[in-house]
Amino acid sequence: MSKIKVPIHGQEQFELEEKMDDPDIVEPTAPDTAAASFADDVAGMPNSPTSVTDDRDEQIRKLTLERDTLINRMARMQAEFDNARKRSAREQADFRDYAVTDAINQLIPVLDNFDLAVRNAATASADDLRKGIELIRKQLETNLDKLGVVAIIPLGEIFDPRFHEAIEMVETIDAADNTVITVLQRGYKLKERLLRPAMVRVARNPNH
Repeated sequence: MSKIKVPIHGQEQFELEEKMDDPDIVEPTAPDTAAASFADDVAGMPNSPTSVTDDRDEQIRKLTLERDTLINRMARMQAEFDNARKRSAREQADFRDYAVTDAINQLIPVLDNFDLAVRNAATASADDLRKGIELIRKQLETNLDKLGVVAIIPLGEIFDPRFHEAIEMVETIDAADNTVITVLQRGYKLKERLLRPAMVRVARNPNH
């Protein structure tokens, strides 16, 4: 840098102007206050647009996963329900088809004895045939009892319309009023369920 003599009171100004004109000297610049302020504002924001988009995409991904999981779970539950319903229907059908198996097994021996009695009827005496029929009847009653079948024989009992069917009312003084005096046909129950009522005659006593 060249020096030019000038009065002392103007030296400072002259040297300053020479420094500013020198291309090899870079003067420090003041910071861009507007840009710095904008950067601070962006840094202070809770979420930038890119961050908000990322959060929304993550939420969508989670919700989609939850939806797919629920759909799969519902599909499995529906399949299990359908299988259980089909299994129950099949078991009920099997029960209806084979529920009488025990009853049939109890009745087949009775039928065998009837066949035997028929084959021997031509040569057997009337007394032997009667005894044979009585034995077969006893066998049938025993087998029905094993199946839970109970005979209704209400002779001498008060008439009960739940289990008795009155065929005739007979006026008499030898029995209490509304009493069964004759059983024309037995009734039967399967445990507590009525299979058929007993057919009876019922007394009507005029003195009562």
